[in-house]
Amino acid sequence: MKLLYVVNEARFFLSHRLPLALEARSRGYDVVVATAPDTGEERVLELGLQHRAIKLTRSGFNLGAEISSYRSLKRLYQEEKPDLVHHVTIKPVLYGSFAARASGIKAVVNAVPGMGYVFTRRGTRASIGRAGVNFLYRLALQHENMRVIFQNREDLAGFIAHAIVRREQTVLIRGSGVDLDRYCRSPEPDTAPTFLLASRMLKDKGVVEFAQAAGAIKAGGHHQDWNFRLAGGVDAGNPGSLTEVELRRLEADYGVEWLGHRDDVEELLRGCHVLCLPSYYREGVPKVLLEGSAVSRAMIASDIAGCREVITDEVTGLIVAPHDVASLAAAMIRLGADAALRQRLGEAAYDKAVAVFSEQDIVAHTFRVYEELCPVAEQSE
Repeated sequence: MKLLYVVNEARFFLSHRLPLALEARSRGYDVVVATAPDTGEERVLELGLQHRAIKLTRSGFNLGAEISSYRSLKRLYQEEKPDLVHHVTIKPVLYGSFAARASGIKAVVNAVPGMGYVFTRRGTRASIGRAGVNFLYRLALQHENMRVIFQNREDLAGFIAHAIVRREQTVLIRGSGVDLDRYCRSPEPDTAPTFLLASRMLKDKGVVEFAQAAGAIKAGGHHQDWNFRLAGGVDAGNPGSLTEVELRRLEADYGVEWLGHRDDVEELLRGCHVLCLPSYYREGVPKVLLEGSAVSRAMIASDIAGCREVITDEVTGLIVAPHDVASLAAAMIRLGADAALRQRLGEAAYDKAVAVFSEQDIVAHTFRVYEELCPVAEQSE
């Protein structure tokens, strides 16, 4: 069995889909990973996985480039002749599904980890863009032997309600899982309360609202020793990204600390008291919330699809309204001042991570999907 993963960037594959590929290899699959070039594929090769470079941009729309992406994928499928293709994120799902049908690929898995930037913008142009993407989804997701994996119930229900997919084609797998050996329960540090937002530095992730809430808390004259940290890099390929200049201005104006891109996320989580994600980005299931749960941290997140899969208000964390700086600041003050509440929420989050979000369970669930589809491919040989 040849299994081909198609993902925008190698870095995203490594952070979100590598355990699947390694498990597939251990089961005897011939595994190939296809991503855009110069996106971290050196590590893919170091791990002994095959890599193919494809023409694929992560964001934006240029007709010539999109046609080139489709042709690149079609050529890849005709050359590799995979038995099963697993597409991840919008462009691989759309163009890859068309190319798979045109190339006679017998089994397709399409993973929709979140609706992304195009579904968070407002205005006429954004509405037209969303309508166009939905139309393309409806055309693309017509493969007769396909499953579409959703990470949260609301995205799944929306696709069915808009007749984009049939219910029997859908599967709910909540997130990419968390490694419970790497991210394990740990006590809070014996320091002043520290609040952490760890993500790409996108406006839609609530970075500005986090900084403004921190500034409001400090301006109140109390809690001057509390720490507010931003961890994540600038994402030049995303039109919603903050620039380095803008992030330095947030530091100066609101007293937050921007740490830049960090590879030691588990250490950052262990060093904080509260993990925050005041996002209004259309999340699938935010991986950082799974990691925060596994470390048993109290969390604050926005009342949006994806975040609600992880956090139940007052049970595994606190839920606040998107864009609402005042409610975010109030939740921060409440958790910063109440260690017992932090411990209760963190322990409940940890229990849920073990019960629902373990990487091992997510991998097993995904392979059940593969096994439903693969016999059709095998019989065609």
